[in-house]
Order: sequence, then C-alpha cells, then structure tokens
Amino acid sequence: MRLSFLLVFVIAFLSQLIFAESEYTFNLDETEKKPYSLGGYVEARPVFLYLDKDASLYKLKLYDKDEGKTAEEYNTKLQLDGSYEKRITKIYTKINVDTQESYLGWSDTINIFEGYISLKPSSSLNINIGKKAMKWGKGYAWTPVAFFDRTKNPDDPDLALEGFISLSADYTKSYSGSLKTISFTPILIPVYDDINNDFGETDKLNFGGKVYLLLYDTDIDFIMLASGSKTTRFGFDFSRNITPNFEIHGEFAFINNFEKKFINSTGGIFIDEYDAKSYLFGIRYLTKLDTTFIVEYYHNSAGFTDEEMKNCFSFINTAHKTYTSSGNDNNLQKALDLTEGNYGRINPMRDYLYVRVSQKEPFNILYFTPSITGIVNINDKSFSISPELLYTGITNLELRLKTTFLSGQNYTEYGEKYNDCRIELMARYYF
Repeated sequence: MRLSFLLVFVIAFLSQLIFAESEYTFNLDETEKKPYSLGGYVEARPVFLYLDKDASLYKLKLYDKDEGKTAEEYNTKLQLDGSYEKRITKIYTKINVDTQESYLGWSDTINIFEGYISLKPSSSLNINIGKKAMKWGKGYAWTPVAFFDRTKNPDDPDLALEGFISLSADYTKSYSGSLKTISFTPILIPVYDDINNDFGETDKLNFGGKVYLLLYDTDIDFIMLASGSKTTRFGFDFSRNITPNFEIHGEFAFINNFEKKFINSTGGIFIDEYDAKSYLFGIRYLTKLDTTFIVEYYHNSAGFTDEEMKNCFSFINTAHKTYTSSGNDNNLQKALDLTEGNYGRINPMRDYLYVRVSQKEPFNILYFTPSITGIVNINDKSFSISPELLYTGITNLELRLKTTFLSGQNYTEYGEKYNDCRIELMARYYF
C-alpha cells in the first residue's frame, strides 16, 4: 500500500519534468474539437488521527480493538471520466476506484459514479438515460432540496458524488424580457432490489422534477418528488449576485410525513412521524484582496434534538460498560444498527453554521491558497475547525495539507467523535 503512494508522487514529478522539457509546437488540428475526451486524476491521501478513547463513538466502533492514542490511514483514489459525442448523441461515464488501509483493515471499492447517454434532438431539448448526478440545489456545504442526489460531505463539499440510474429530460426556452430563461426537467427513478436500492423503499417508480427560472437576474428552482420510495417532498432555491463580488443563495425543503427513529437512554426504540422542514441561507463574498468568504446557516427539523442525541450517547456508554464487565455486546450491536444512516449520518442534528475563508496567493506567493473552515453545531455548541494549505504550482499536480480539530463537551456531536484531531496530506495528479 505504501508503495502505491510512492508511485503516485514519482509519476507526478516525472510527468512534470517531461512536460517542462518538451518543445512547444502548434498544430491546427489540435484546435478542432475532438468527438471524444478522456481525463481524470490519481490521488494519494495519508491520514494521521489522534483518537479519543473516552468518546462514545470510539467505544461503539472500536470496542473490540486495542488501538492506542493514534492511528493511520492510507487512502488512494483513481477517478476516470470520458465522453464521446457524435451528432445528437453523447455518451459519458465517470468511474471511481477507492482503496483504504487503516486500523479497521483493508477495503477497496469500484463504483460507476455516472454512466449515461444524452440525446439532443434540438437546441431546446436534451434527454438523458442512465446513471447521472443531478447536482440540484444552491447550497455549498448542504443542499436540503437535492432530493435526487446523495448527501454532500460539508468537510469536503466539492467531492464528486455517485448518481442514481434515471430517465430525465431538459426542455429550455429563452426570452428577451425580465424572464430570460425557463427550463423544465422531469425525472423518473426506478428502485428495485438491484437498481437504486439505496434510494428508498424498493419496487417503486419515483417521479419528480424541477422548474428553473432566470427571473430578474435571479436563478430560481422549484423541485418536487412525488410519493414512492420516499414520502412526498417539495423544494425551492434561489441564487442572486447583488454585486459582481457578492452573491446570496437560499433553499427551503418540505418533507411530508417524515419518520424519525430514535432511542431513549435505556435503548427503547421510538418512531415519530411529522412534516419536516429544512432551510438554508448563505452568502459568498470576494474582496478586492482576493479573499473569499462563504457563510451558510442550515436548519433541519428532521434532525435530532439535543436531548435525543444525549440519550443515544448515554445508551452507548451504558452498553459499553455492560460489554467490559460481561463481554455481552448485544446492546452495542443494537446501537451500531441505529447509528447506520441515522444517528451516524453527517450532521445529524438541527442547526449548523458553516464559515469558510480562503485567501488566494497571500504575500504574492504564486499558486498558494491557505484557507480555514469552521462548522458549528448551534444546538450543543460543539464544532470543528480545519486550517488548510493548497499548492498548485506544479502542472497538473495539486498538493493539500489539511488539519481538522474537533471540540465539544461530553454528550455533544463533535465532543463524542472517535478522534480529536485529523491530519491529512493529499497529492492529486490530473491527466
């Protein structure tokens, strides 16, 4: 595994040397658009963790392991994307290969993130069939109206996400008045045992869509998902540039008959059904000194309350005491099942604040961008803060050093994570 990291760095630097010594030539044929494209990147990302052995999630996930105060991960990724266009037809695919060697063992996955055929019989109509990421929503860290997409990770929101197999179309019309553009996108998503089985209840055909408006220089979306694998939900988002350097955006989502499963401190399981509402408001501002500010507030009434999270952590601690005294891990296994996709999902509570500040080329250091990101759980006052250094001065190579510190009291979201600090170095070579 460590050899693969060395190979990634060697390939990246050798490629840079080869390109640097190549003479520049101009070929008219190279300016013509080719019918095909192929690209991607290879990435190596070692991670160093400072573990918190007193945290609830450490006791839950590592109760049967003998880890010390630190742990290491070695991650590699290969992402390939390619397309072929001829007349009205376009074929596109994106393949993702991940490997990880860590204190939890070895894992590797190969996923087709996207793979679809696009037909464009006219300039106004585009039809897509296959696996595609819709990328709906205007939020940067969170997108509550993205009913047809997988959940973003606010710690790295720019990562590509795997799509769902669907049939969709885009019909667009342009005008000369205050309403400049209108677009309608219907979508069908089948869910069966071997197709999109992680979207929701199986043996369902899900229908929904989006209406897009460019009205008074404001991007507006109305999004709907009819009842099927999931309950009915509606959404609205907008984005507008107040000035060339100042943008505001927001989202609102309504989920009908949302079911929330939760436990009390003794492990009793309860289900609460209600209409859930989520909304987000954010800004993006670029100063004259090339400093970028991104700020977002996110409320999610489908999330857990402070008391509900405390009950979960209390149950885990009680179950761990039972395990250490008797060797019985039944309650720990029960807690593991409940955290999977529930308590253990990204940002499971109700109110969050996201702040990111990045500075392009400070002190005239070319290709260098430092930044800092903070995520605050407003409900329990716990938070994470991540300083980051990014360097892109070598052709096609991106180097990033990122450290994440987690802080919070007992029985809080970030206070009960299994690690207190995370340091990672990423080297990504594009081709």
